[in-house]
Amino acid sequence: MTGYEVRLDGVDFAYGAREALRDVTLRIEAGEAVALLGPNGAGKTTLTRLVIGLARPRAGLVRVGDWEVPGKRPDEMARRVGYVFQHSDQQLFARTVAADVAFGPRQLGRAADGVRAALLELGLEGLAAAHPYDLPAPMRKVVALAGVLAMEPGVLVLDEPTTGLDRAGRDRVIRALRRRHEAGVTVLSVSHDLAFVAEAAERVVVLRDGRVVADASARALLRDEAALAALGLRLPPAAALGLALDLPGAPIRMAECAAVLRGARWTAPAVQ
Repeated sequence: MTGYEVRLDGVDFAYGAREALRDVTLRIEAGEAVALLGPNGAGKTTLTRLVIGLARPRAGLVRVGDWEVPGKRPDEMARRVGYVFQHSDQQLFARTVAADVAFGPRQLGRAADGVRAALLELGLEGLAAAHPYDLPAPMRKVVALAGVLAMEPGVLVLDEPTTGLDRAGRDRVIRALRRRHEAGVTVLSVSHDLAFVAEAAERVVVLRDGRVVADASARALLRDEAALAALGLRLPPAAALGLALDLPGAPIRMAECAAVLRGARWTAPAVQ
């Protein structure tokens, strides 16, 4: 898979008189995994809609690879960018899960093998004949993600991809995104789930009031308790554990904490 650079230069966007983005400049390298954080109303979803071509900037430049996004139709952009909406009901319409997942790839001329692989990867093979709207809302979002993965885009944009998922479903989503990232796909995720961000992103960009106010490695920001508190967020569990135990290596993932503890000479404190 070939990832694409995503670039915004001096971007402004407004809904009528309300400014949503103000002079946003952001560059995401091809193959990079980035998470967008920020309070509600910060402009995160607006930014993603600009990247896919569902909105056009009032000023500034939006590019995906060598394409200027405002000059492309959303169906053209779908050849490069796969988008999973925050409310996935906006993109599901077929009578079965399998038909919904197959629709996008069929429009792009992709092989049916990708549909079967996406269903299997996300644990949907047993639900292929079910109607999407007979599934709970979190699983409908997984169906939407499967349809996007089957299209094999170079850029994945996901708005709150883990909302409502249980541990198993969340882990499947994380593994699927990691595989795409390792294969060179560019991944941009909007999420309030910092445990997910720790597992799926290498860089974090923070928006507030339509502006970029922080841009740092996930490992640095997700261990910065004060910076997260200013956003109304808490340390992800693994980072909190690592800081509490003063673990070496700045772990932010549970597997990293476990690896350090397995290799450490660590004795539990005596019971008082």
